Amino acid sequence: MSAKWPEKTIIGLTGNIATGKSVVRKMLEHLGAYGIDADALSHRAIARGAPGHQPVLSAFGKWMLNSDGEIDRIKLGRLVFNDSEALSTLEDIVHPLVSQAIDIMVKRASQKVIVIEAIKLLESDLRSVCDVIWVVNVPQELQVRRLVEKRAMSREDAEQRIHFQSEQQQKVALANVVIQNHGSFEETWKQVVAAWKKIVPQSDTIQTVAKSAGGEFSVVRGRPRDSVAIAELVSRLSAGAKNMTQDDVMAAFGEKAFMLLQFSNKPVGVAGWQVENLVARTTEFFIDPEVAIESALKTLIEEVERASLDLQCEASLLFLPPILSAHQATWKQLGYEMRTPQTLGVQAWTDAAIESAQPNTSLFFKQLRQDRVLRPI
Repeated sequence: MSAKWPEKTIIGLTGNIATGKSVVRKMLEHLGAYGIDADALSHRAIARGAPGHQPVLSAFGKWMLNSDGEIDRIKLGRLVFNDSEALSTLEDIVHPLVSQAIDIMVKRASQKVIVIEAIKLLESDLRSVCDVIWVVNVPQELQVRRLVEKRAMSREDAEQRIHFQSEQQQKVALANVVIQNHGSFEETWKQVVAAWKKIVPQSDTIQTVAKSAGGEFSVVRGRPRDSVAIAELVSRLSAGAKNMTQDDVMAAFGEKAFMLLQFSNKPVGVAGWQVENLVARTTEFFIDPEVAIESALKTLIEEVERASLDLQCEASLLFLPPILSAHQATWKQLGYEMRTPQTLGVQAWTDAAIESAQPNTSLFFKQLRQDRVLRPI
C-alpha cells in the first residue's frame, strides 16, 4: 500500500515513447484499476483557462500561442527539447499542478488499485509514491516504425525523440514488472493478467451488470474473451457498414471497452466506449431495430454514464449515426445536446471531440460533473 495513499496500491507505469504504455494502462483498467495519464494531465495544465497557461506565457512569451489562443505544443516542444534550462522551467510550472491533480484523483477514486502512467515517472517525484514499477518494453526499431507510421514523423525526427529520452534499458533495470509489447494484443494481455494476479490474486476482469427499471434490458461489460461475440454483434447490427473480426476487437481492447446491451439475456446492442483525459467517448453505437429503442438507449447510456462517473469523467461525448441521432426527444430527456467540437468550451473536451470524431455521425454532449480537476485558479 502507498505511504501517501494508504488505502491504495499504486502501480507506476512507464516506458519510452511508442512502447505502448497506454495500451497496458487500458488493459489494467479492464481488470479493475483506475488509470491516470500524467502526460495528458500535463497538457491539460497549460491549456487556455487552466492554471499553467499564463505562467508558461510569462516564461516563454506570447509567440507560443496559436490562432485559437492555445499554447502551440509543437513550438513549445521544439524549444524545450533543445534547451535543458527551458525544459526545467516548464517542468517547474507543470509538475506541481500535475501532482495536485493526481492527488485529487487518487483520493476520490473508488478503485483500490491506481495506475499512474508517465513517460518520466522514474525521473520525477512520482516514483516515490508508487508501490511497484511496471515498464513497457519494445525493440527500438519498433519504436521508430510506430512513430513513423502512427504519428507521421520522419525517421530522423523519430530517432531524435527516442534518443532525447533516458535510456530504455535503464528503465527496464529498475522495473518490478517488465511487459514485452512487441507481439500481439493477446500476448501482451496474458503478461498483464499474470502480473495483475500477483497484486490482486482473487481478481478477474471486472464485469458490471446493470438492469433497466423493467428488468428486461441489462448491460454487461464485454471482456477480451467475448471478442468473437462482439465482432459478430457489431457486424450484424451495423448491417455490414462496420465489419469487425475477432482480431479487430482484440486490437480495439487496447483503446476502449465494449458495453453489451441484452434483452432477456440476448445481445441486442453494443457501445464502444473509452475514457481518456477525463472525457468519455462513445464511438460505436448500435441497437437492434426490433427492440424498444427508447428503453434500449436509456439503459445503455445510463450504464455508460455510470461507468464514466466511476472514472471521474467531466463530460460524455456520443458519436451517433443518423438512425439514432434522430431520437431527439430521448436525447434531450437524457440531458444531451447536439453540438460541434468548437462549442464545448473546455479545450480538453474540444480536443477529445476532434480526435474521436467518426464519419457520418453527429456529436451529442453532456457535462457529467462541475468540479474539474484542473479548473482555473
